[in-house]
Amino acid sequence: MPRLGVNIDHVATIRQARQTVEPDPVWAASLAELGGADGITIHLREDRRHIQDRDVRVLRDTVQVKLNLEMATAAEIVQIALKTKPEQVTLVPEKRQEITTEGGLDVIRNRERVGDVVKQLQDAGIEISLFIDPEADQIEASRELGVSAIELHTGCYADATSDMAQLNELRKLDAAGKAAREAGLLLHMGHGLTYRNVIPVARIAETCELNIGHSIIARAVLVGLEPAVREMKQLITV
Repeated sequence: MPRLGVNIDHVATIRQARQTVEPDPVWAASLAELGGADGITIHLREDRRHIQDRDVRVLRDTVQVKLNLEMATAAEIVQIALKTKPEQVTLVPEKRQEITTEGGLDVIRNRERVGDVVKQLQDAGIEISLFIDPEADQIEASRELGVSAIELHTGCYADATSDMAQLNELRKLDAAGKAAREAGLLLHMGHGLTYRNVIPVARIAETCELNIGHSIIARAVLVGLEPAVREMKQLITV
């Protein structure tokens, strides 16, 4: 059954809306762990729109489960990762004007830069996952770079507007998952997953990690973070 990584970025989004000190994502991480989170995911963006450098440092010292740092390949962010040494880094594409991450990392087009960052992080003992679209050539390029895992972008599945379209996207994820397993890569999934659509993805064979943020934080506003995480954990482990 897959592990649950809880993305707490949007706790920081609420804090940054008022440029204040609350809610603190460090507290959120503790509550997520109490709810059964197997990992805490944060995205340190270049524009610092939510997670701040201080958050990364304090979470590194306090999180008791796996800390997964999502990041672009910007040199400044790489240096922060090398200094804080989270258990896992997930390399993602990043655009300044996007609301959330739009699509997967193009490993083929950015092979030289991605490969350089992968080597730096691996030399520091950090596990690497690449956030990519469910495409065979991107999976093969990831394998060639020697990373341990890929995270398939589930956004097209999540955004599908009909049952047939959703089924087609699920089949793409299933096929990509099979290709990843055959390539010897650990299979992670994430982006746009909710309480309503997560179960079919969680059942894709040998999926070992789901990273979910917005839907959990949205529910937590109404019911609290610990029960919101617990409910998602129950869904993905049935």
